[in-house]
Amino acid sequence: MRNLLTLADLGAAEIDRIFSITEDLKSKHARGLREPLLPGRVMALLFEKPSLRTRVSFEAGMIHLGGTALFLGADVGFGRRESIADFGQVLSQYVDVIVVRANRHEMLLELAEHCTCSVINGLTDFAHPCQAMADLYTIRELAGQVEGHTLAWVGDANNVARSIALACGKVGMKMVMATPEKYQFDDESLAWIKRQAPDLDLTITTDPLEAVRDAVVIYTDVWASMGQEKHRRQRKKDFADYQVNAELMSHAQKGAVFMHCLPARRGEEVTDEVIDGPQSVVVQQAANRMHAQKGILAWLLGAKA
Repeated sequence: MRNLLTLADLGAAEIDRIFSITEDLKSKHARGLREPLLPGRVMALLFEKPSLRTRVSFEAGMIHLGGTALFLGADVGFGRRESIADFGQVLSQYVDVIVVRANRHEMLLELAEHCTCSVINGLTDFAHPCQAMADLYTIRELAGQVEGHTLAWVGDANNVARSIALACGKVGMKMVMATPEKYQFDDESLAWIKRQAPDLDLTITTDPLEAVRDAVVIYTDVWASMGQEKHRRQRKKDFADYQVNAELMSHAQKGAVFMHCLPARRGEEVTDEVIDGPQSVVVQQAANRMHAQKGILAWLLGAKA
């Protein structure tokens, strides 16, 4: 039994295998085929945070694979009616895989410790591995390969940035981050990333122009993530020079693309001109959440693909 709690749980060869499954399933999907690789399998979605992409892409993907998805609301009492240990031990008797979207990463880890089925991180305050997998797959579709290319992250060093950094290190992609000094990775996060991906080529700067100069991908996210809303006004001031706009995009490599994990706050971290423009691949990126997660589910649950 395997879990996907962070990308530390995957090696480069395993990422490549998941992407091979993803490519096969996506190609069949485009031809109208829904290969039932997981008949009778049941997935539980255990969400503490709102979601469009994560929920719908996982539910649709599991249905395409011939399985069933159960969305569990507040009525199941996750973290409130009983211990996490009791909850995890019981829930994992009923289902084959649990996707968790939790406020605290520690809660995910505690649940996974007591489950007897696979657990997938659908987002925590620490990591968003499924997003990073879909992003890597999208870059590979567009560029043919990821190794040797540069991704520029412009904005907050948040959970998505942490997962993207780890992903880049796993597959040989360089990452340059432009982040205000007080919002950069702390020493503990940097040490963890370097332990998990010792070959990562990571440059951290406060200059967005420097970050995008050699980049084929410019990636940003909201300046105030879920749970940080009370700091939004201050963050808007602190990140005012880190907006991804046409001027910034013009300093990147020719043919560079724009990525965002969505939802976006238009007019803040990105302008309409960029997110709706020809360099934007945010819709393809979002669509690939479903395809990459189908690959993850089929791989985790041992389907013959």
